[in-house]
Amino acid sequence: MKRAKYIPEIESRLRGRMVKVPESIYQCSGINILGKRIKSLLFSTDVSIISNCNANSVIAVYPFTPQLSITNAILEVASVPVFAGVGGGQTTGMRSVMLALQSELLGAYGVVVNAPMPNDNIRSIAEAIDIPIIASVGAFHDDFAGKIEAGTRIFNVTGGPKTAELVRHIRKIVGDDFPLIATGGDNDEHILRTIEAGANAITYTPPSSADIFKDVMVEYRKKKRLM
Repeated sequence: MKRAKYIPEIESRLRGRMVKVPESIYQCSGINILGKRIKSLLFSTDVSIISNCNANSVIAVYPFTPQLSITNAILEVASVPVFAGVGGGQTTGMRSVMLALQSELLGAYGVVVNAPMPNDNIRSIAEAIDIPIIASVGAFHDDFAGKIEAGTRIFNVTGGPKTAELVRHIRKIVGDDFPLIATGGDNDEHILRTIEAGANAITYTPPSSADIFKDVMVEYRKKKRLM
């Protein structure tokens, strides 16, 4: 029986509270993006969590109009590739093109467009930048072929509880080689099901800083009572 490779692990006393992505994510193939193999993407804009997480990369999308100051702050603290949101809902047109180009110049590894982004707008962004466009898709009737033709290089599949089904559906349309990122849910079972359906990489939503701090304070109070 072949022995599994031993992986030496070095930890820090002060960084022992690091947020770690589920081990099950590492069973996916990953996607090689600009020379880096990406298996896990941290779905967060919280710079403290971004600085203290072991994910391979950061997907920085949020429910507000994209702002370069936010992108820059995340790039400043991230030690891994960042994929920056550049709109698709309220923010489109030339503004999204400019945001995409400026994100590339700041050091982003790719840009993310939301599901409503028109294909013509995706095409304009693709003509302006060299880094890949990641298009978020969340419905079975999305125009997958049209988005690819317009310049989308990767799909970010966000189908809620039906994400695995949606990944499987997209695979039938785009084939086995087109790269798919997908949300993995909140447990190993969902993550593995999504990988089995055909996802190459998984986005992970970490606990909030408030939730982490709550557990820390419980620990502090226990220690105080023992003194």
